[in-house]
Amino acid sequence: MSELVGNVLVGQSGGPTSVINASVAGVIAEALNHECIDEIYGTLNGVLGLLNEDFIDLAAESQQQIRALRHTPGAALGTCRYKLKKQQDFERVLEVFKAHNIRYFFYIGGNDSQDTADKISKLAQAQGYELRVIGVPKTIDNDLPVTDHCPGYGSVIKYLATTVREVACDSQAMGQGDLVSIIEVMGRSAGWIAAGAALAKRRDHPHDPPHLILLPEVPFNQEKVLADVAKVLKREKFCSIVVAEGLVDSDGNYIAASTATDAFGHAQLGGAGDALASIIEGKLPGVKVRVAKPGLVQRAAAHAASKTDADEAYLAGQAAVIAAINGETDKMVTLVRGQTEAYSCETGLAPLSDIANGVKLLPPEWINEDGVSMNFQFARYAQPLIQGEVAVPHENGLPTYAQLQKTKVEKRLPTYEIV
Repeated sequence: MSELVGNVLVGQSGGPTSVINASVAGVIAEALNHECIDEIYGTLNGVLGLLNEDFIDLAAESQQQIRALRHTPGAALGTCRYKLKKQQDFERVLEVFKAHNIRYFFYIGGNDSQDTADKISKLAQAQGYELRVIGVPKTIDNDLPVTDHCPGYGSVIKYLATTVREVACDSQAMGQGDLVSIIEVMGRSAGWIAAGAALAKRRDHPHDPPHLILLPEVPFNQEKVLADVAKVLKREKFCSIVVAEGLVDSDGNYIAASTATDAFGHAQLGGAGDALASIIEGKLPGVKVRVAKPGLVQRAAAHAASKTDADEAYLAGQAAVIAAINGETDKMVTLVRGQTEAYSCETGLAPLSDIANGVKLLPPEWINEDGVSMNFQFARYAQPLIQGEVAVPHENGLPTYAQLQKTKVEKRLPTYEIV
């Protein structure tokens, strides 16, 4: 395939992770190696930056700051949950690409982001505009199809399992067989994050916290959960529960959700921990319940990030550029686990259409028959993903993170009205 000369544009979308910026660093570092790439731009706040022609010059950033992206949480380019709603939006995106000679577009995000990238690519093809679009996976939810796992997941479960152990130390001191400690974690449709709490258990110590893990894949049965809690409290000084925010009943209804929805039509979740606490306190007299909600903290905890996760996020960014330079388009980078006994990971590619809007659930065979714990197959899958610690530099006792100067790229088109 003939060499494509032009500019790179990279963007981020959806909920940030503690390693999403490592993928940006990977894109920049690899793009600088190829003479066919003239400029390297970042779009601020995802597709909103595309519509507003709001770009920054990433090649103008210092190498020190680019390296710092590898340990910086959040989305350094800014993110959004805006949905391109009409054909006019997509036409505007293509106009912006043409105005800035964007020939390589890398979009770092989850299910909905890959769908957006796929639609942009198909419109470019329909109009005969040569553009190579590669998606870079990102989601703490770990629910993207095809890829073995997703950058961001290893770090969030490393943080969660650590939190479970730390809270257990507190509960052990406070409980006298009358305390239930609930940690509510993210996870809309799949329980990958909640399942990761199982890594807090020591090998051959089945009664270690968390004692119960409540997953979206297993319908909530109030009577059974109450019986499980009572059984643990008879045996232990406290009962540790990890519950996914997307917990549903047997009819598929969330046990806690607001009537509001986001731009993609997803219900606004939150409150599963409090709902569970109310049930336990109402049905088990004398039991005290405490609820902890890591919330945004769980996806921003760079101080507890997995080095394996950060390295693979960087690798995914590099692989996206290499794929595009080699003529690939309409693909997402995937992480492919090696078949050897020792953990290894390579990158692959999958069609964006195979990723867009799909959801990968926990394999049911990884959930024990009790429905509230994970077996060795899950541990074998997840344990390698949390290995290693990211070296975060500190100043005056606190971590220092990247601060991009964000040199603006001159706009070339009339202002676009976003409705």
